[in-house]
Order: sequence, then C-alpha cells, then structure tokens
Amino acid sequence: MYNHLPEDKKRSRILIGTRGSELALWQANYVKNRLAEIGVDSELKIIKTQGDKIVNLGFDKLEGKGFFAKELEEELLDGTIDLAVHSHKDLPTTHPEGLIIAAVSEREDPAELLVILKDCVEIHQKLSVKFGGLVGTSSNRRKSQLLAVRPDLEIEDLRGNVQTRLQKLRDEKYDAIMLAKAGIVRLGYNLKDEFHVEELEPTELIPAPAQGVLAIQIRESDASLFDLLQPLNDRDVAEQIGVERKVLNMFEGGCQLPLGCFCRKDGPFFQVWAVKSSDATDFPDRLFIQSKTTEGLAEKVVSKFVPDRKFPANLFISRELSTNSYLRKALEKHHVIIEDRSLIRTFPTINHLDSFILRNIDWIFFSSKNAIEYFFKLDPQLPKKVKFGVLGRGSEDALRLHGKVADFNGEEEGIDTKDIAIEFSKLANGTNVLFPCAKGSLKTIQKALSKETKIVELIVYETVSEENVSQSLAEVLIFTSPSNVDSYFAVNLLEPDQKVICIGKTTGQKFDEMGVSYTLPFSPDEIGLAEAVFALDY
Repeated sequence: MYNHLPEDKKRSRILIGTRGSELALWQANYVKNRLAEIGVDSELKIIKTQGDKIVNLGFDKLEGKGFFAKELEEELLDGTIDLAVHSHKDLPTTHPEGLIIAAVSEREDPAELLVILKDCVEIHQKLSVKFGGLVGTSSNRRKSQLLAVRPDLEIEDLRGNVQTRLQKLRDEKYDAIMLAKAGIVRLGYNLKDEFHVEELEPTELIPAPAQGVLAIQIRESDASLFDLLQPLNDRDVAEQIGVERKVLNMFEGGCQLPLGCFCRKDGPFFQVWAVKSSDATDFPDRLFIQSKTTEGLAEKVVSKFVPDRKFPANLFISRELSTNSYLRKALEKHHVIIEDRSLIRTFPTINHLDSFILRNIDWIFFSSKNAIEYFFKLDPQLPKKVKFGVLGRGSEDALRLHGKVADFNGEEEGIDTKDIAIEFSKLANGTNVLFPCAKGSLKTIQKALSKETKIVELIVYETVSEENVSQSLAEVLIFTSPSNVDSYFAVNLLEPDQKVICIGKTTGQKFDEMGVSYTLPFSPDEIGLAEAVFALDY
C-alpha cells in the first residue's frame, strides 16, 4: 500500500476530520483520494461545528471567529484525528497554538453565482434580478457589493448547506440567492436548467480571501505527516492566497467582515483586487493594484484603506455622471468635488436600417456604449440566434438596457484590446460578424478575425469635438475616449501636479504620444475608475 513512500514516511491509516455537509464531505473525500494516489490509506470522521449547529443566525451574529473550524481544531489538538480539511476561507488567519496548514489545494474558480428564479428575471437590470428583488445571503461582503450596484435590492440572511439554500429558493422564500461557484462545481450541480444563473467574475464581485481553496490542517509537531502532504500542496496558490490572507489578518477580520480580496498571477505581475466597507450597508471602497513581487504587497493594499488617508480634493471626468453613478457615489463618499462634462458631441449617421443587412448575421460586436445606443435606435430586426460581444462591463450594462445579454465580454480576457480580439476570434472565426461603430473608429477586433469571416461594418454615429474647451484645474483628470483627449488638448495644457486616468488603451496611447504618464484601470467602466482613483497616492 505504501510502495510510493520511503520507509520512514510509512504510517498507519490517517484519520481525516471533516464537517458533515455534502460539500464538506466532497472536500474531505477529495483529499482522501489524493492521498490514495500517493499510496496513503485514510478514513473520515464527521464532526459537527458551531456553524453547523446554529443555523438561525447570520454570520455577523455569531460570537468569535472560525465557527466552522473550532471543533475540528480541538480534535486535532486532542489527537483524535490526524488532519482536518477546511474550506480555507472559513479559517481564522491565526491558528491555535500547535496547529499549522500543511498544504493547500489547487484553486477552484472563485467566482460568485447569483441564482435567480426564472420568473424573477429582468434582463435589462444589472445582474438580472427584478427591481426590488429579495436576495438571500449571510455574507456582509456580498451584501455590501450587491447594494453598491443595485441599491434597490432587499437583502436577507440565508443560512444552511447548499441544498438547503437551493430549496429555500425553490420554495420562493427569496427571488435570488448567492452561492460560491466553487461549491457548485465540486458538487456537480447543473443549476441552469432550473434557474437563471448570473456568474460574477472575481474581478467584478470580489471574493472572500482564499475562496475556492481547501486547507489541510495538522499538528505542528507531526513532521512526517507534513512531509507526506507536500505532493498535495499547490505552491503557486499558497503564494497568492498568502497575500489575501495577510490582508485579512492585518484588518483583524473574520467571515463577518465586509472584506474581499483576490490575488492572481498574470504574466510577470501579481494582480490584487480588494474591497472593504464598514458594514453591510456602507458603500464599499475598491482597489486594484499590481506588483512583480508579493513582498510588501499586502501591506500596500492595507495602507490604502487607513481612515486618515488623503484623497484628491477635486476630479474632472470627460463624461456626465448620473446622480446614481457608481463613480459619483464612490467619490462623494470621500468628499471629492466632481467636474463632469463631455468634450465631444455625437450624431447619428443613418436613420434607417435595411433588414437584409442583419439576415445572416451570427455575431454583433460593440466596442462602445454609444454604438449600442445608436444601433438600437434604428429598431433592428435581429435574427433569433444572433450572439452579442462587448468590449467590457460598461457596454454589457448598456446592452442589458435593451434586453440583451452579452455572450462574450472582453473584460474577462484583460485590458489589452489585442488580447480581447484574439479571444473573440476563437469564437467568431468563420461566421458573419456585424460591427456597429463610429466613423473613423479603430478596427482592432476586426483585424484579428480570419479571412473566412465575413465582416460587416455599420457606421452608426460620428463624433465632433466641442469648440473652445475650458481648462480644468482639478487634481485628477479622467479621459474616457481618444476624441475627448484631442478636444481637451487642442487648446489646453496639463498642469504639473495633475494626475491622469484613461479608459482604454487607445485613450492611453494619446498620452503615450505626449510623453505623459497615466493610470489605466483594469476594467473600462465606473467600477474600474473608482478602483483607479482609490489607488492613487496623495
């Protein structure tokens, strides 16, 4: 049985401690199977925790931290089990004396799922839940981020295992509930046949630190077991969640803290998203930063959230912001004065659309919100099976207002339009693709498509610069398009201490030509802009 192990590593059957829920048992059996792969026999012992016993209170009402772990840790210390398997996000950041995390698993997708009753779906609403819908979740982190983008929603506590939560949704006690995607994937559930499911990427709704990762905990003194478990340890995941967990530790938070943190490796960079609010109803602060090393990265994240940090006194943006704008609320929370005015005007180029243009179209790709607005003003008669592609979240939200959902969102592929084009081409090559666009627009997406792809360009609007644009003396200048940059700097100069933020690489290229440094948000929408402003040093 132990022929894969050196003589000094062989030991009797290992006893694994686990909670008794379906998901916890899957996790424990996953570790059991991994151990079997290296020739180690093991068995499970089910242990009830405080979190399993008290199901009528929200997490913020339970005393202490680690209420899904304490009893397992006590049995470890007593020697009645050899190791405990935890969902890593349930663990406090400080372990009881004598215990350590010996290994962490590979990371399952840390995205969140918003599971909605089909008759409570309103596609034109962001996140697809009907206006004023009742959403179930006991996570203050989720509540805060949901209310920031959908303040009309009602949020009520939801406890129990995955099946219990889904049954409460079936019983119509909620219009929608939130679940971690990792658990649904691990259990093999197919929710899309029964419900409408919206997947929220970890860059959109920031997950709990270490979400999607399993932790294998042992006694610190058990050196032979530590060595035996190293083939199960994912060192890359350990390094990334180490940043997330350190952020949590520095805030002295547990499951009830409205804090999210997500770290990933992208090429040479470690990218970190963080979100924090004072309570579930407080509008959250969000941050995105990247670094070539994890050294000092958690400290840098936390330094941005200190209570007395400075913010710009005023900010200019080349776009009008609505009263309920996400960016407006994020800035006004910190008393930033906003100067919002567009430096361009847009006009339609056509007022009628012949239906034959759309007859054989497979995809319609939008690179801007203006393209969406002017296209749908033409009252297009769309083929039933047409699919939609968008460059980012801002365009996706604009598309929803017309009752359509994006089948491809380039933001999931990163901030480089060329990368987005390559990914879209994998789906669209060999099909018929329509591009509603502006006169004189760049053709980055089109250039990536194969010769077998039929490309139809439809110029639906044109842009004209305003004349005699007045200068802004705001500390931060946000430019939302290359046309706005051209309009502003045709008559104005940049003041020495002004900081620049750009939406999109094509906008940034204007400043590259000018030799001016700028910040490029990860996502070209108001959430991305809020993250970029929050990351500025003052």
